[in-house]
Amino acid sequence: MSPDPAFWRGRRVLLTGHTGFKGAWLTLILSRLGAEVTGVALAPHAGPALFPLLAPACRLDDYRLDITSPGALSGIVHTARPSIVLHLAAQALVPVGYADPAGTFATNLTGTIHLLEALRGRPCIDAALVVTTDKVYRNAGDGRRFREDDPLGGADPYSASKAAAELAVAAWRASHGDELPPLATARAGNVIGGGDFAPTRLVPDIVRAWTGAAPLLVRHPDSTRPWQHVLDVLRGYLLQAEHLATPAASPPALNFAPSEMREASVRDVIASFSAAINRSIPWQHQPARDEAPRLALDAGLAERTLGWRPRLGHTAAIAMTADWYAAWHRGDDMLRRSIAEIEQAVPCPAFA
Repeated sequence: MSPDPAFWRGRRVLLTGHTGFKGAWLTLILSRLGAEVTGVALAPHAGPALFPLLAPACRLDDYRLDITSPGALSGIVHTARPSIVLHLAAQALVPVGYADPAGTFATNLTGTIHLLEALRGRPCIDAALVVTTDKVYRNAGDGRRFREDDPLGGADPYSASKAAAELAVAAWRASHGDELPPLATARAGNVIGGGDFAPTRLVPDIVRAWTGAAPLLVRHPDSTRPWQHVLDVLRGYLLQAEHLATPAASPPALNFAPSEMREASVRDVIASFSAAINRSIPWQHQPARDEAPRLALDAGLAERTLGWRPRLGHTAAIAMTADWYAAWHRGDDMLRRSIAEIEQAVPCPAFA
């Protein structure tokens, strides 16, 4: 399934976190679908960043705002009068969560609460989707695939803050449902793709090692994660928002993840990336805090509800990612390159 161009054309969308990795890709997709986007985010991090590369083709009212500031979102929501709200703004790094737990909870939990409060009593809003992570589940280490009704948890500040955001959404839905639009969460993580330059993430670390910027230090080489391409995940978010905005009942949460056979270890991702660029990337094991050796999600509900499933398998996702960074390293036109990837991975009549 692909997004419906007729649904998005001319629709007012409030997107938080639009300057981040997923947010920048989503801003470009929405712009090409003809949506009128209002973006709320901090400025991109210093150094290489995706959003400045894509911004020239984005139809966007661009607000730079810290969502932890009380009441700051209300005025923007009032002015933008969105029909769809997509909440991606977050502190999204596990190591940063350890270093700054208070700031992580402030952004991921309190920022989400500020948004929920800003949405109350806004009849113009047809649906609101809050993006969390695959790490919201209580992971006992038994390796099973989590379903949406499994208990939430979080053994580190980042994971716990996102699980807390899930609980806040459920509480606001139960307590203030008559004042809120249809409201749901989306759970996906370990997203890869061109344009991610964040610290302490595997693919950006591989790219920095490949280009000679830094050695590749690997914390848990044999841990498996539900790696998936960013464009597959964003297609899922758009389909979920469309479904939320229809009269049909929608699940309160959906997982987006590859099938079990596509799960791969950190070691596998490094090997696949090396094969894609035809160059061996040396790495060093740098033990760190314990993490769950396996994390996997069951995305069957998303398939049954939305008709969603990943289009890019592991090899294709790694190859597309590696090709993007190779083009970036050569100095190619990355806006044109990124648009071509969207047209390939999110086929839609609006892009023809």
